[in-house]
Amino acid sequence: MLGIFAIVTTEILPIGLLTSIGSSFTVSDGMAGLMMTMPGLLAAVAAPLVTVATARIDRRLMLCACTLLLAVANFLAAAAPHYWLVLVSRVMVGVTIGGFWSIGVGLAARLVAPESVGRATAVIFSAVPLGSVLGVPAGTLIGDLAGWRAAFTVMGVLTVGVLVLLVVVLPPLPAVHITRLAVLRTTARSAPTRLALLLTFLAVLAHFGAYTYITPFFEQITHASPTQVTVFLLLYGAAGIAGTFLGGAAVARRPLATFGLAAGLIAMATLLLPLLGHWPLGALALLIVWGVAYGAVPVCSQTWFTKAAPHAPEATSVLFTASFQATISAGALAGGVIVDRTSPATLMAIGGATAILVPLVACLPAAKRAAA
Repeated sequence: MLGIFAIVTTEILPIGLLTSIGSSFTVSDGMAGLMMTMPGLLAAVAAPLVTVATARIDRRLMLCACTLLLAVANFLAAAAPHYWLVLVSRVMVGVTIGGFWSIGVGLAARLVAPESVGRATAVIFSAVPLGSVLGVPAGTLIGDLAGWRAAFTVMGVLTVGVLVLLVVVLPPLPAVHITRLAVLRTTARSAPTRLALLLTFLAVLAHFGAYTYITPFFEQITHASPTQVTVFLLLYGAAGIAGTFLGGAAVARRPLATFGLAAGLIAMATLLLPLLGHWPLGALALLIVWGVAYGAVPVCSQTWFTKAAPHAPEATSVLFTASFQATISAGALAGGVIVDRTSPATLMAIGGATAILVPLVACLPAAKRAAA
């Protein structure tokens, strides 16, 4: 959980620092958004390649190697004199995400008793909203007080601490299920897996296409101060934690309805932001709804992938990671193109129109058959 917390915080840290990093290197908000595009793209490629290439290596060793690479990436970003070096560090973050997530999110069954696997998985995924509720607001605050480079330096130090804990606490985890490309292909061809891929693509594309540029929206439309932006992101993360556990409890009983409801709430929040987001209270209320809704998305998606192929847990983790990260990359890239050519308000509306497709797909007879 701490390892994924460090990864998630590092991955989305530029969201709160986007404008300050962009101005430091005199690049546009859309160009600065490449810091979100690069990790997702590389993670999507690294997830299957790293997992297959290291299939016989102790998983504890792999988690430690990925964490070390993450620490190096943070320190490189903090010291980078040129923007292209920041992007190189983000490539390293992407490789870390692909390797660590694909291996780590499926390890709960090997670390706890069978009756505790569900709770352990929820604890692991609580790192996703915790990265928003603690990591990103803290990083944004550090950036406001000491500059964005200090935020990456602190993340580097934190990651080194996580590495030490992994070395000391985690038991040896020799490879058990050898993941091969043939297993990935077979798993990806099933109807439930394809449904999981489609729902994940639409929900995550809508979310990260809009949320990556939420700071420019608050600055330009809401006219929020840096302190207000930090508080907004903090409350968003707190709502995300609630959404993770609410979604985790509901998805076991009504998986398709839970996924559809979460995406529907994201659509509602982003479509209303251009209308109500001119006022701080309106923007904050919608952001909290957005946080609760998106908090449920990763656990819903992972649950769907696991349900699609329960016999191949690491293969489903690879597909989950690759699809999730590829869509983060696509969303951030598309959002950057749109925000540079239109406005943050237009981008929110487009994100909402994309998110509304998820409940529409969930209502199709083919989706209900795949869910059965």
